[in-house]
Amino acid sequence: MKPIAIVGGGSAGIGMATGRALALAGNRVVLVGRQLGSLQEAAEKISVETGAEVNVAVHDLARADDTAVFLDDVTTQFGDPEILVLNAGGPPAGRILELTDTDWRTAFDLLLLGPIRLASLALPGMAARGFGRVIVVTSTAVRQPEPVLAASVVLRSAMTAAAKLLSLDYAADGVTVNCVAPGSTATGRRAAVVAARAAASGRSVEEMSADDASGIPAGRPAQPSEIADAIAFLASRAASYVNGTVLTVDGGRTVTI
Repeated sequence: MKPIAIVGGGSAGIGMATGRALALAGNRVVLVGRQLGSLQEAAEKISVETGAEVNVAVHDLARADDTAVFLDDVTTQFGDPEILVLNAGGPPAGRILELTDTDWRTAFDLLLLGPIRLASLALPGMAARGFGRVIVVTSTAVRQPEPVLAASVVLRSAMTAAAKLLSLDYAADGVTVNCVAPGSTATGRRAAVVAARAAASGRSVEEMSADDASGIPAGRPAQPSEIADAIAFLASRAASYVNGTVLTVDGGRTVTI
């Protein structure tokens, strides 16, 4: 029986690329997101490209009231999940003093409480079966804060700490919890961030995009597939002794050692 892999944010970008990578690695993938139509389109595309069966499930990670029901439904339909990729779109750009209480609460549910809740429900079953992989997609902004991404910086930093704590409880049972921290990646999210920076500086989007790429030693943003390959490694049995860490995938941009 193929392992079941639940992939959040699966309709586009890093989530969709991760679904493809995990399908190629021999997993039965369940793409998760808020919009059924876009999920189905992504699943069909991955199936055509890989020949694998790809399923979909609608769930809003920020909603507290239906997480247990969602996980029960996925288990009933597809089987017990062995891989959980906690990937959510970032909140709107904004500096820390520009964000409203509503902005903070919305981002809190999406980036911290929602992932912790889903992981806490999935981890005991993984431990009981003797194998599990939880991968949290965060950001290099956790290590090198970007002022215009305040909500993401603060709450993804908290989720990184939470992942470290989660990694301790079931490590002896074959379960690992790790983070992947992407740098600038060619997704819709990057386009939105670049546009926000351009608007704030009065420069063109093209100029700002080129300026962003010039600060990356690799000379370009990552492709979503390059982030997905790192996630697929952490999800594999080859990464059995990698636990509680953050794998930075940024082309060398982060300046800290």
